[in-house]
Amino acid sequence: MGDLGDAVRRRVPAPVSLSVAAGLLVATVVGPVLAPRSVDVPVTAPYGSPSLAAPLGGDLLGRDVLSRLLAGGSSLLLTSALVAVVVTALAGVVGAAAVLRPTVGRFVEYGADLLILLPPLLGLLLFVLAWPDGGRAALVLASVLLALPYAVRVMASAAAPLASAGFVEAAVAGGERIGHLVWREVLPNLRAVLVTLLALRFVEAVYLVSTAGFLRVGVAPTEANWALMVRENGAGILLNPWAVVSPALAIGLLAIGVSLAADALAPGGRRAVEVGAR
Repeated sequence: MGDLGDAVRRRVPAPVSLSVAAGLLVATVVGPVLAPRSVDVPVTAPYGSPSLAAPLGGDLLGRDVLSRLLAGGSSLLLTSALVAVVVTALAGVVGAAAVLRPTVGRFVEYGADLLILLPPLLGLLLFVLAWPDGGRAALVLASVLLALPYAVRVMASAAAPLASAGFVEAAVAGGERIGHLVWREVLPNLRAVLVTLLALRFVEAVYLVSTAGFLRVGVAPTEANWALMVRENGAGILLNPWAVVSPALAIGLLAIGVSLAADALAPGGRRAVEVGAR
């Protein structure tokens, strides 16, 4: 699978990857504005066939699938992006500090080893369901905590060679504080790794947030949500396949588009992340 993914990434030109990713992101963000109908008002019979009134047909309640598709991606995008940004920022700082301060590094390693043993989906369910009125805030916090151990290990591995570099040793000898070393000396030299890690964490967050939506965890029951659309319309897939296929394709295209765009922006970052994950 890894060789197939590398072949696909090599065959897709960088401008095409960036254009596709940008188009998907813009369409997802502005989708609720473009929705032709209300997402809550039935316009067809349950699982109605595609028509002029509903180009992708109706869902289990006869609501317009196209409108719900256009409106259902913004929450997934924003939640996943927030998780990815927070995880990448924390992992960069903690990973670099762990390498520069071995004592801190030992505690970070023990904590990461402990948390990484917990399966992400199980941890997500335990955390969100135990949270009072578990909603989107609980979902975001759980996703950050579960993704952080892996990301910290990757960043620590990527930052390790820089800790013994001449310019870092010169900064240490000059009495620079840990904050300066992390933000001015180490992280600027790991831009490709950070961009790639951000994209990978976004894809992982899409998986976790979508799974939570499919299980009806952290989302409102009536919310227009791609994962929830797949769950609630699964029983009628033979009557109107678009009610299930279109949101499933949208989730996959969003994750793949961002991943390809990250490879285009930082072509050397993925290899560094893969080495750091071992």
